[in-house]
Amino acid sequence: MNTSRAGRSPGSRWGTIVRRALIGALLVALLVGGGTAFRVWQVARDDQRRPVDMVVVLGAAQYHGKPSDVLEARLRQALELHREGLTDHIVTVGGRQSGDKYTEAQAGKKWLVDKGVPAEQIVDVDVGSDTLGSMQAVADLGRQRGWSSALIVSDPWHSLRARTMANDFGLETWASPTRSGPIVQTRDIQFQYIVRETGALLYYRLTHAPAELTGDGLG
Repeated sequence: MNTSRAGRSPGSRWGTIVRRALIGALLVALLVGGGTAFRVWQVARDDQRRPVDMVVVLGAAQYHGKPSDVLEARLRQALELHREGLTDHIVTVGGRQSGDKYTEAQAGKKWLVDKGVPAEQIVDVDVGSDTLGSMQAVADLGRQRGWSSALIVSDPWHSLRARTMANDFGLETWASPTRSGPIVQTRDIQFQYIVRETGALLYYRLTHAPAELTGDGLG
């Protein structure tokens, strides 16, 4: 026997509407989150190297002028791009922690010079404690120098967010992620960073503020 809709109480009807709204919101959140995670993974796998005005190395920890393993992996990638003749200019980015003698940018420049890159072809941008601040500083430098295109060098999972921020500041950017270093060693670590970067990118798109992820240059 069919139950008449007219026989339902107002409370029952409102309960059904609320449940459907919650289910709909959950499905939308899953679709948005899943789609963003897929894009983080997709960009991480794609090396978009091409001729550009500058290669930008995002900062990570350094110790008394010696790059951490994370930062050194990024610098090796930038060195490869420079040796391929894809740019005449490398920009190293990153400030200093309290008590540090060197900034991340200075440590990166020192490492590249030691590997044979002419010092005059490297610009160290000693500002930025997070990705958003770094990208703004790079965009300002680009406007000053007349450089409008860039390859962003960072860890694979960080590439989409960094590229998105740079594009929002008016740079034409692509990503050339690292393929070595501690952040790409195991599937468990990769999964953790995909989840982490998915949340950080969604937060940025909602607020246009950095996610303040610290410790490894993924802020």
